[in-house]
Amino acid sequence: MLPQKREIASVVVCEDDAVTLELLCDHLVADQYNVLPAPSASDALRFCRYKQPDLMLLDLTLPDAPGLDVLREVREADGVASRFDPRLPVIVLTGRGAEADRVRGLESGADDYVVKPFHYPELRARIRAVLRRRGEKREGPCRVGEVVVDPARRKVWVGEREVQLSNKEFSLLRALASDPNRVFSKQELLADVWGFQTSARTRTLDSHASRLRRKLDPEHGRYVVNCWGVGYRLVDG
Repeated sequence: MLPQKREIASVVVCEDDAVTLELLCDHLVADQYNVLPAPSASDALRFCRYKQPDLMLLDLTLPDAPGLDVLREVREADGVASRFDPRLPVIVLTGRGAEADRVRGLESGADDYVVKPFHYPELRARIRAVLRRRGEKREGPCRVGEVVVDPARRKVWVGEREVQLSNKEFSLLRALASDPNRVFSKQELLADVWGFQTSARTRTLDSHASRLRRKLDPEHGRYVVNCWGVGYRLVDG
């Protein structure tokens, strides 16, 4: 009897170029991934909705819709009615290498951004890194003072009050709550929450931290503390 194949993870490969799609699928299958080939945006969204993949490789230029629209639809999902997992790891794989395109992709929620032409061994390493990073995140509810974060249900409370957060605000709070006893550097948070691989100058983190602070405590602005010149930390009030 032949040994049973053990797959590492399920990957949606959203790529409209047939040659590149076949190349990626062949390599991933050889590396023991379950591959879901998606030559269009509609195919990718269908797989995300019904197959519960572990990761998606996403091209930005697709025949039926921009790749960023696919990414935004996944990230803006509630995780219930839409049947999309808003936390699905997404690596953008595209020929658009301009800084503006990179920033736009990462700010839209990509976990990583790879420019074509790519080297498959590097892409494989990035896939493993993203999957490992997501797998290591705490899934159980955690409490920091009056703030309670429930990652499984994507809910936040301050005392008895439920707080409505955007996807990125929730991800930022979740990162800070994972270790409330230390200061997270700005570069670390930009990498973990937005997928930034370089120390690009951006106000994205600061603006999200400011909105998160106001939502958690509209009156006093407690909980999210800016440690000047270093980064942010979460305190119990």
